[in-house]
Amino acid sequence: MRLDDQEQSSNVEDRRGSGGSGRGRGMRLGGGKIGIGTIVVALAAWYFLGINPMTILGGDDIQQEPAGQSQQAGGPVADDQDKVFMSKVLKTTETVWSGIFKQNGGTYQNPALVLYSGATRSACGVGQAAMGPFYCPEDRKVYMDMSFFHQMGAQMGVQGDFAQGYVLAHEVGHHVQNLLGVMDKMAQARSSMNERQANDLSVRVELQADCFAGIWAHELQKEGTIIEDGDIEEAMNAAAAVGDDHIQKQAQGYVVPDSFTHGSSEQRMSWFKRGLAGGDMKQCNTFAQQ
Repeated sequence: MRLDDQEQSSNVEDRRGSGGSGRGRGMRLGGGKIGIGTIVVALAAWYFLGINPMTILGGDDIQQEPAGQSQQAGGPVADDQDKVFMSKVLKTTETVWSGIFKQNGGTYQNPALVLYSGATRSACGVGQAAMGPFYCPEDRKVYMDMSFFHQMGAQMGVQGDFAQGYVLAHEVGHHVQNLLGVMDKMAQARSSMNERQANDLSVRVELQADCFAGIWAHELQKEGTIIEDGDIEEAMNAAAAVGDDHIQKQAQGYVVPDSFTHGSSEQRMSWFKRGLAGGDMKQCNTFAQQ
C-alpha cells in the first residue's frame, strides 16, 4: 500500500505495554499446553474474529480483572510505525465509508481502533492476543494486538501490508454492520436457533464483512494511488488462509462444515472479490444467498 501522502486517523487509542490483565485458564500465550480444539478456535479467530470473541472462547473461562489493574506485555512497546500505518489505513476506511453513507443519505460514525499488547479490557470482556483482532459492538471499537498479528502472519504465511489493511477493513466492516442494525438482528435471531443454524448465521455475517472489505478496496482502486501491484493478491492469500476449511485441515487433518463460523476459503475470497468488483453494498447481501 502506498500511504505516504495519507492522513492519520485521530481515532486510535494506543494501550500497548499496559493492557488489561485478562488471565485466562483455557488459553495462555506462555508455555502452557493448548488443546487442539482451542488451537482451531484461536487460528480461526486470528484475523476475522469479528464480534465479541469471548462468546467463542467462553467468557466464563476468562477471569476479568478489577478495574484499574493492568499488566505489562513483557516486552518493548511496538514500533510506532505500526501505529502510523494502522492509523492511516483506518483513515482510508473512514473516508470510504463516510462517502458511501453520505451518498445513501446517512452519516457514518467512525469506530475507534485500540492497539494493545497481550490483553486489554473491552466492553465485550477481556480481549487477549490469542483471540486475534476483533470488533466489539458494545463500545464500537476494533481491538488489535500487532505483535500477535506479526507472529501469526509469519506462521501462516500471510505477508504484506495490504493483508494487514484487509484485516482492519474487515473489522470495520463489522462496525458498518453494527451501524446498519445487522448485529442487533443477528443477536435476536441467534436466541431461537440451534448450533448449526447459529453457525450458518455467523458465516453469513463474516462473509458480508469480507464483502464490505472488498468495497473498501474497490474505492481505493478508484482513488488510484494507494493500491500497488500485488496488494489484491495479498488480500486473497489472507482470505484463503483463514477459511474455516483450510484452518481445520491444518489443525486437525479433516474438515467439519457444520462447525464453520467464518466461511470456507473459497467463500471468503469470493465475497471479497464481489465487493471489490462492484463496490455496491446491495451486492453484499449474504443473508439472501443459499
